[in-house]
Amino acid sequence: MFLTISTTGTPERPATDLGFLLHKHPDRAQTFSTSHGTAHVLYPEASTERCTAALLLEIDPVALVRRSKKNGRGGAPDAALAQYVNDRPYAASSLLAVALSTVFKSALRGVCTALPERAASPLPLRIEIPAVPARGGAELVRALFGPLGWASVRAEPVPLDEGFPQWGDSRYVQLVLEGELRLADALRQLYVLLPVLDDAKHYWVAPDEVDKLLRAGEGWLAEHPEQKLITSRYLARRWGLTRQAMERLELVRLAEADDIQVEAIDNAVEETPDGPESGEGAEGGEGAEGGEGAEGTEDARPKEVSLAFQRREAILTALRDAGASSVLDLGCGQGQLVRELLKDARFRRVVGVDVSVRALTIASRRLKLDRMSERQAERVTLTQGALTYTDKRLKGYDAAVLSEVIEHLDLPRLPALEYAVFGSARPGTVVVTTPNVEYNVRWETLPAGHVRHGDHRFEWTRAEFRGWAGEVGRRHGYEVTYRPVGPDDPEVGPPTQMAVFTVTDPRTTQKERTTQKEEKAA
Repeated sequence: MFLTISTTGTPERPATDLGFLLHKHPDRAQTFSTSHGTAHVLYPEASTERCTAALLLEIDPVALVRRSKKNGRGGAPDAALAQYVNDRPYAASSLLAVALSTVFKSALRGVCTALPERAASPLPLRIEIPAVPARGGAELVRALFGPLGWASVRAEPVPLDEGFPQWGDSRYVQLVLEGELRLADALRQLYVLLPVLDDAKHYWVAPDEVDKLLRAGEGWLAEHPEQKLITSRYLARRWGLTRQAMERLELVRLAEADDIQVEAIDNAVEETPDGPESGEGAEGGEGAEGGEGAEGTEDARPKEVSLAFQRREAILTALRDAGASSVLDLGCGQGQLVRELLKDARFRRVVGVDVSVRALTIASRRLKLDRMSERQAERVTLTQGALTYTDKRLKGYDAAVLSEVIEHLDLPRLPALEYAVFGSARPGTVVVTTPNVEYNVRWETLPAGHVRHGDHRFEWTRAEFRGWAGEVGRRHGYEVTYRPVGPDDPEVGPPTQMAVFTVTDPRTTQKERTTQKEEKAA
């Protein structure tokens, strides 16, 4: 198993700097033990103008078989004959990927004390691997490496036998990558994509492999067009791990798009009652597109009805009045409203959407999804998504709810949410609730000038909310009505204000489209 890394240089920036970056001196051949054999690093050429480092991995076939038996793994994709005949000593697979991470550990991290600026800068690189197993052929190789900044990706199929061309090509390719990339980026790509191309791993894939994938994929995997295939194959098609990795990658993508830290998005709060609204916890615990927060005990109607309880009742009434049977809870948080919707049989399809994985985990636990009957489970779906991005999965529903959501967004992000919900998803009814800032003077525990929760970017007066809602309705073809939630104070209004948007063009609602199709068929 063989791999070479070459670069070119000038007298000012000699190619032999590659030795510093790899932490392996060009004047010496070095040997390293790995779990399945011996790795050698040597330099076939090392001059100012050109330098090549070679990694040669010698596999011990006996150790491979013994470890495979011990771990209960085949050790090769073709497990039936793997004990006697396999390609592991010759083809670049997860064995070579592990050797890369072992031998070039510091280079993979981009660490070079001697030449830090060189490590952080792109280099003219040429990487050659004579035999790469490619389950998907040369086209898949190009699809995987092409979007990663390489100027040239050559994947030449290796014939089964050059003496018998009529036998055709094998599943192996000779891979040559050329371009200007940081050495650390190139090594991390190989570490991930060699096992992906082989579509097999020589060791058991444990949950910590998700962390390894995300570390190696930092900066490129979240936006890769083949992200799902890469993730699934790297994690040996273990669907639970794949789903976990995809959720975390989505958070990375959203954070990069908004130029913020991942922690700022996935900041679901713990389920502890706290806040000025009696019986209600900190709102928006799910993050930037949050819904309701933790609300204390809710299994029975409290003696003193909380504002959170009244808000949910008002939302349910609005949805019943609209005749909705399929509902989106956008910014579902920890699933309080979803749970109430499931108690009413008229809501046959309920989808909770939130950007926070932690909030969805809490919601799943509170709803007891793992213990639901099959019939009940078919009614509900919890899915990760950001409300400021259009999502085709949200189209075709009777109604959508934005409960205590909009105040968690920065004002410049509101137009994006507006279009994603009212312009793209376009349900027949949209229910929006948000705090009425005028009522804040009635909260004895709320200091003057403070918003109700630290994550609120703004809180509107009644006039401001109606101004925004009216403009949204006008732009997207919705009629808007307003309802108070909670005690309607004659001076400052209710604590929560609610707008109910009803689409004015019946052709845009899923219910009407279905009815029209049925009438036409009849």
